[in-house]
Amino acid sequence: MQFSKSQILAMSDGKFFGEGNAQLPSSLMLMIDQISHIANTGGLFDKGQLDASLQILPDHWFFGCHFHGDPVMPGCLGLDALWQLLGIFLGWSGLTGKGRALGVGKVKFSGQIYPNAGCIHYQLHIKRVIKKPMVMGIADGRVIHNCNVIYQANDLKVGLIHG
Repeated sequence: MQFSKSQILAMSDGKFFGEGNAQLPSSLMLMIDQISHIANTGGLFDKGQLDASLQILPDHWFFGCHFHGDPVMPGCLGLDALWQLLGIFLGWSGLTGKGRALGVGKVKFSGQIYPNAGCIHYQLHIKRVIKKPMVMGIADGRVIHNCNVIYQANDLKVGLIHG
């Protein structure tokens, strides 16, 4: 299954997965343009996988402030994209509640994303989905540029809360 940019934008309005359920941030914090693959099987742990991308534009807001004269995408935004994807996976799986990032185990940055990067890719490998007492997804993720893994995050955690 795939999701287009217009479907991803619909995920940020809060109704795509049903009122009160998983939703993406809107506008400036949305770090995903397209999901090219989502499945509840496959991936490194055979529990599910997502493949997605973001077209980097030289006028993205973060280049103007990070850093003056040396523009680079903040690494935390790539990490946030992986959390966003894990929240999408939980909503797509039919689980209810609003997504919240709960943490990450280990993060490694080995590259940078500059204004002329073009397209960056994300891979998310689902490790586990816990349904009680609170819904929580655990995954490992990668940010890839020009076929090179430049960010790695292990044990990403997203929970779904009610209320």
